[in-house]
Amino acid sequence: MDAIVIEQFGDAEVLRPGRVPDPPSRSGWTTVRLHTAALNWHDVLVRRGLYASPLPHLPGADGAGTTPDGEPVVILPALFWGAREAAPAPGWELLGDARHGTYAQFVSVPDECLAPRPAGFSWAEAAALSLVGATAFRALVTRAELAAGESVLILGAGGGLAPGATAIAKAIGALPFVTSSSDEKIAVARTHGAVAGVRYTDEDWIDQARAMSPGGDGYDVVLDSVGTWGESLRALRPGGRLVVLGASQAEQATLAARPFYFGQYSLLGTTMGSPADFRGLFRLVAEGRLGAPTIDSTFALSDAADAHRRLESGRAYGKIVLLIA
Repeated sequence: MDAIVIEQFGDAEVLRPGRVPDPPSRSGWTTVRLHTAALNWHDVLVRRGLYASPLPHLPGADGAGTTPDGEPVVILPALFWGAREAAPAPGWELLGDARHGTYAQFVSVPDECLAPRPAGFSWAEAAALSLVGATAFRALVTRAELAAGESVLILGAGGGLAPGATAIAKAIGALPFVTSSSDEKIAVARTHGAVAGVRYTDEDWIDQARAMSPGGDGYDVVLDSVGTWGESLRALRPGGRLVVLGASQAEQATLAARPFYFGQYSLLGTTMGSPADFRGLFRLVAEGRLGAPTIDSTFALSDAADAHRRLESGRAYGKIVLLIA
């Protein structure tokens, strides 16, 4: 089959078209003929070698395609989550880390990691839904228990997660606000449901963010995918919840203990999404409360390197998708 093969870790140039064997058939797994694969920042980290994937390797977590019976499906890339909903089992993994992913004509996944393609979604939109959608659903609904009427500040409006998180917050009746590096991205975020936004490049962005929150007291929830916990806590109202699901800017955070416990804050870690989160996400879609993901651009599978350059440029808003067949 045709695929994008990484022979060594490095910059986007290491993403090269190649030929590899089709995945083998096995009981309890389904081989999906992929039509699209959506990019995530996680793919960049895999390409750089952060997860020490075995080489040669096929990256990619998100995908949509057809089963051998012709059923159109979307792939849930969180494999082997386990029986406990509170956290994944020790042996869980993300598709495209230890085993070949979706930058290929075919991929094999456990049967529980498939869901029907939502009605009315294009192949690109279907591929773009799963990882970001399930991750944002788990962060906001399962972990933060964000409720209708509450406010949430979503850091980084231009990132791959933020548009999906904004849409999910709006779908459940919450009030999403955003931060971004540019007024243009804030304007785009507002057209997709954000109430308002501030530039995090401004020195007083936290004061601005608190001032625009309902009542000016701070947010019920802050969604932090960048690792700036101290700043995020300052944007919360007393008793608010900080949900952490990434570290794109900082790998470590230092918090002052007394302000934290006197503020009655909650600090919640989360990652990816379980099959139950996946089903919850698709219920929102089926009920007509959540529409298709925002697509920034599409590229041919053979142009995966250019797609990664687009992702790393920081200019994209929404998902970047590879067209396979």
